[in-house]
Amino acid sequence: MHPNATKVQETLESLGATGSVVELDASTRTAGEAAAAIGTTVAQIVKSLLFLHGDEPVLVLVSGIHRVSLPKLAEHLGGTVRRADADTVKRATGFVIGGAPPVGHPKPLGVLIDRALLDQTEIWAAAGTPHAVFRTTPEEIVRITHGEVVDMRERDPAADR
Repeated sequence: MHPNATKVQETLESLGATGSVVELDASTRTAGEAAAAIGTTVAQIVKSLLFLHGDEPVLVLVSGIHRVSLPKLAEHLGGTVRRADADTVKRATGFVIGGAPPVGHPKPLGVLIDRALLDQTEIWAAAGTPHAVFRTTPEEIVRITHGEVVDMRERDPAADR
């Protein structure tokens, strides 16, 4: 197993999580690629997105079918936010974009979890590389990340029809 995937597996075990890291031949860099490689729906893929609130990194976990609403995020955090660039993601999480997991970071990060993830019974998150994932549940991801569940997704205009 890749050293980053091993680190995530060890972190999951230390947190009492039930999922195991799986390394795949196919890329899991994007939600669509991950869903195809795993054989699940894009809605069950957890996107781990890093934002900066001032200089403070905040990890937002959102379903693969949703986008994060910057206005909602800024309102919740009480200030301006911006998406972190690739170098900042690597420094803050210890992992590259497309492989950044929700756990196993060098320093604890504030974590926000979009409420829509709780609609799923099973979810899959990145596990340290763009080819590694782990299966978990929404309840477990809340527990192991100490994440705050909030409504962070952009409104879907199709839902208004």
